[in-house]
Amino acid sequence: MANAIYRKLSDSPLARWTVLIIVATAMMMGYFVNDVMSPLETLLEAPRSEGGLGWSSADYGFFSGAGGLINVYLLMLFFSGIILDKMGIRFTGVLACSLMVAGVVVKLYGMTLTEGHVLGLPGSAAMMSLGFAIFGVGYEMTGITVSKAMVRWFTGHELALAMGLQLAMARLGTAAALSVSAPIARHFSLSMPLLVSLSLLIIGLLSFLVFCVMDRKLDKSETPTAKTADDEEQFRWSDIGTTLRSPGFWLITLFCVLFYSAVSPFLKFATKLMVIKYGVDTSVAGFFTSIAPFGTILLTPLFGSLYDRYGKGVTLIITGTLMLTCVHAGFSLPIHSSTFAVALMVVLSIGYSLAPAALWPCVPKIIPLKCLGTAYSMIFFIQNFGRSIIPMIVGKANESDPTYTTSMLIFAGTALAAAVVAFGMLYVDRRKGYGLQKPNIRRG
Repeated sequence: MANAIYRKLSDSPLARWTVLIIVATAMMMGYFVNDVMSPLETLLEAPRSEGGLGWSSADYGFFSGAGGLINVYLLMLFFSGIILDKMGIRFTGVLACSLMVAGVVVKLYGMTLTEGHVLGLPGSAAMMSLGFAIFGVGYEMTGITVSKAMVRWFTGHELALAMGLQLAMARLGTAAALSVSAPIARHFSLSMPLLVSLSLLIIGLLSFLVFCVMDRKLDKSETPTAKTADDEEQFRWSDIGTTLRSPGFWLITLFCVLFYSAVSPFLKFATKLMVIKYGVDTSVAGFFTSIAPFGTILLTPLFGSLYDRYGKGVTLIITGTLMLTCVHAGFSLPIHSSTFAVALMVVLSIGYSLAPAALWPCVPKIIPLKCLGTAYSMIFFIQNFGRSIIPMIVGKANESDPTYTTSMLIFAGTALAAAVVAFGMLYVDRRKGYGLQKPNIRRG
C-alpha cells in the first residue's frame, strides 16, 4: 500500500522518522558508553580494598585517551569511511555496533584482573584500555554510518532537522552517562556501569538490525531507473582523489578544525575559568559550563529545521561562528560578574547550535553519496589533530597568564579564523553552485 502512495519508502514520513529514531538510538547508546567512565576517576584510583582498582592518575589518563589510539595512530578512522563506502551502510553499521559490544566485554574482563603489568600499566588498566580502543573504532564508525544513513533517507526532505535531532539524542546519551554513572557505581559496584553499558549497546545493535530490514525495503521500493543509477555510482578508489580535489571539502574540513577547536577544548577549561575569574562556587561551576551543551540539545534541531525550510546554510554558519568569536572576546575582558559569564554561555550555546545545524547537511551537497563515508571520516580524522593541539597551547598560556586573558584571545582568534573560512565557503558556493544556501526540502 505504501509503495502505491509513495515513490519510494523514504518518501513516507512515518518510515523515515522511524529510521531516525532507530539509528539515533544506536548512536545514543554509543555516546552513553563513551563517557560512562568519566565520572569514576576517583573510584578507579581507590585501593582495591575500598572497591577501586588502585590506578594512578597517569593510568587513568592513558585509559581516557585510549579510545582514539586505533582510530588515529593506526588510521582506522580513515579506513572506516572506506569500509562504509565499499561495503554499505548495513554491513558497516552492524560491524560498528558489534565492535562497541566487543570493546565493553574486554573492558569488563579487564576489570577482573588483579595482577601483572603491561607497558608500565596495571593489567586491569592495560586490558581496559585495549577494550576502550576497540570500542572507539566502533564508536567513530557508528557516527559516520549514521550520518550517511540520514543522508540516504532524508535527502530532499528534512535532512538538517534529522541531523539536529540525531545530535541532540547523542548529547542526551552523554548527559545521562555523566549523571547516573557515579551513583550506580556507588550503590552497586564499580563494574555495574559497564554492565549497564553492555545491555544498552546490545539494544543499540538490535535496533540497527531493525534498520537493516527497513533499508532493504527501501532498496526494493526504488524504481529500476534509480537502481541502475545506484549501480553506476558505486564507490571507486579514484573517488578519494576526487574528494581531495574539491575546494568545498577542504573549506569544510578547515572550518571544522577551527570551529570545534574553539568550542570543545574551551569547555574543558571553562569550569575552572568560572571559579577563578568569576568567583563561582566549585559546586555549581559545572552547571555554568553545561549551559552550552544542554542548550544545543534544544536549539540544534530548531536551527536545522530553519535551514531545511528557508536555506541560507552558510549564513547560519557565519552567524554562529561570529557569535562564538564575540563570546571568547567577552571572556577576555576585565569583567568579573557571574551574570555576565552566564550571559556569554547562553550566547555560546546559540552559536554552538547554529553552525553545526547547518554545517553537516552541507557536506552531502558537496560530496556525492557514494564517497560520503570517506569524506566524513577524513573530516573527523583531520579535526582530531586540531582538537588535540589547541588544548596544549591553551594550557601553556594559562600557566604564563592565569587571568585567562591570553587563552580566551587564542580561542577568539581561532573562532574568527573559522568565520573567515566560512566566508570562503560562501564565495566558493557561488562559483561552484553547491546549493549550500538553498533549502533542503524539495518543493513539489
